[in-house]
Amino acid sequence: MKFDVIVIGAGLAGLVATAELADAGKKVLLLDQEPENSIGGQAWWSFGGLFLVNSPEQKRLGIKDSVELAWQDWLGTAGFDRDDDEDFWAKKWAEAYVRFAAGEKREWLHKQGVRFFPVVGWAERGGYLAEGHGNSVPRFHIVWGTGPGIVKPFETRIRSAITKGLVEYKPRHQVDELIIENGRVIGTRGFVLVPSNANRGEATSREIIGDFEYFAHAVMVTSGGIGANHELVRENWPARLGNPPKNMISGVPEHVDGRMIGISQKAGGRLVNKDRMWHYTEGIKNWNPIWKDHGIRILPGPSSIWIDAKGQRFPAPNFPGFDTLGTLEAIQKTGFDYSWFILTEKIIEKEFALSGSEQNPDLTGKSIKEVLKRVLPGPTAPVKAFMDKGEDFVIANNLADLVNGMNKITKSNLLNLEIIQRQIEARDREIENRFTKDLQITALRGARNYIGDKLIRVAPPHKILDPKNGPLIAVRLNIVTRKTLGGLQTDLSGRVLTASGNPLPGLYAAGEVTGFGGGGVHGYRSLEGTFLGGCIFTGRETGRAIAKELYSN
Repeated sequence: MKFDVIVIGAGLAGLVATAELADAGKKVLLLDQEPENSIGGQAWWSFGGLFLVNSPEQKRLGIKDSVELAWQDWLGTAGFDRDDDEDFWAKKWAEAYVRFAAGEKREWLHKQGVRFFPVVGWAERGGYLAEGHGNSVPRFHIVWGTGPGIVKPFETRIRSAITKGLVEYKPRHQVDELIIENGRVIGTRGFVLVPSNANRGEATSREIIGDFEYFAHAVMVTSGGIGANHELVRENWPARLGNPPKNMISGVPEHVDGRMIGISQKAGGRLVNKDRMWHYTEGIKNWNPIWKDHGIRILPGPSSIWIDAKGQRFPAPNFPGFDTLGTLEAIQKTGFDYSWFILTEKIIEKEFALSGSEQNPDLTGKSIKEVLKRVLPGPTAPVKAFMDKGEDFVIANNLADLVNGMNKITKSNLLNLEIIQRQIEARDREIENRFTKDLQITALRGARNYIGDKLIRVAPPHKILDPKNGPLIAVRLNIVTRKTLGGLQTDLSGRVLTASGNPLPGLYAAGEVTGFGGGGVHGYRSLEGTFLGGCIFTGRETGRAIAKELYSN
């Protein structure tokens, strides 16, 4: 055969696997339906956060972390409850991944040129007991260069392998079928799509100009999830999160449609944990969209007042940045698919960041000079652009005008000034003492005991309605689709399993299409910083496993 391995999907998992296979001397065909300038997939668009345990960055900030603490947090967050079936391999992948994150992950990436922003972020803070959901300590390590910075070393390795004749990369090749002979996957069939000069993330034509058929000793699927396929998201929406949203915005481009999941299933692969998914509650509509229904997620600090569509404050621990799916459940059970932040200029200038490489040009461009501007008064330039141009923002000098503007956005009179004013005034009274029964205020004061939060992430506690902290700002928050937590079930070698629990010969998978490992490494919830890392780890381990198997044969 001309090829040892066919890899379907040029996202991060596919790039990592291809690089590992090529380094092992294997001949790889890398197929992707999008144009070449989309190499790197969703990883390129990401904020570049990676989950690391007991890292040098943590130690320098006085954070005491350990494998034991990280595993405690992972189990409390995942809530694995299908241990003998759908979670069996997912839990094994989770154990291996936590060891990787506490072990060679950072050093391995560092040797390839990956560097990290010195302040470690504290994502998914939980708000429950010690064994419940959330990170006990900050673990969100931002790659210097964000998403493009994590894609670059693997793309570089592949470009080098292409020049050596070890990799053939064919964009605009859409796989439609896995070829099976005598019960073994031996290749792929599909269609060649018309060349496209579309910019990264833009919709591309599905016009067919030819077909193809390729064969190999092994086929590996690394095609991503279903985030842009809203129909499929709603179809798999779990009842525990309430009714599926009627209105959603997309955190991923249109081509993230889950096609290869169905194709792999048809070939005999087992799909598990379909009801597990990860969507954000703090989505805003992009004023300058690249793809259809383009949504951006706010990465909030803990101080904003979070209210539902009728103006009622969400109960503890549904605070900004604490429990994504817990708050999603609370929002959906209101009967509306949006909610609101109310905050001050002092809060937005310190606590608002926007997810995505394109929304963080200072970090993406590796500009120390621009990063230092974040400590200056006022919001960052991307946040300010949304304040000025985004349809979800209201800015006012008093609460009455703010509430009036919020009602205008939704073309309703759901929000009552007196109800909102009463709640915020009550909250503001709790600021007067350094001790309080308001758990959100207790939490934000506790967060400021961490030097990273105090310096750049959490505003000093202050009264929302005090004019000196203004103007007041309201932000309508939409549900923004993002990650698929279930997927093709795989063993620790990345072999796709069948309904009988046995490997489907010749077929492997990695990345989001496997729920980031084993069919759902995160269980029900994520600790964040674990999606890119899951693609890296599953791509690496599966690539190495295939190379080893081909060598032994």
